Amino acid sequence: MLGGLRYSKEILRQLLREEIMRESVTYQDLLAKGVQQGIQQGELDLALRLLRRKFGDLLDRLVKKIKALSLKRLEAFGEALLDFQSLDDVTVWLSPKTQSKKSASKKISAQRYRLARL
Repeated sequence: MLGGLRYSKEILRQLLREEIMRESVTYQDLLAKGVQQGIQQGELDLALRLLRRKFGDLLDRLVKKIKALSLKRLEAFGEALLDFQSLDDVTVWLSPKTQSKKSASKKISAQRYRLARL
């Protein structure tokens, strides 16, 4: 109904009372999408802050890969972040071959085991 229209909030309030807007399917969809985007942005910001605190400056390519993660993968990344010992661990977790958090953790553990044996 409001697609493509650009009006100030005051004009929109005059056109449609606020209660009617809240009941609108379009309004509900937009609100849900905004909430979802806010959650994802918060997860992303936290993950990047923690990585920078743990490892210092991050390579742009790593940041781009992290920004491209879905919300579900971003949540898994946030948990896996606790186990990362180096930026190499981050790279392994983000590699396209990594299909799940568990397989990434196994790869990281295997790498550490091999390094410890050297």
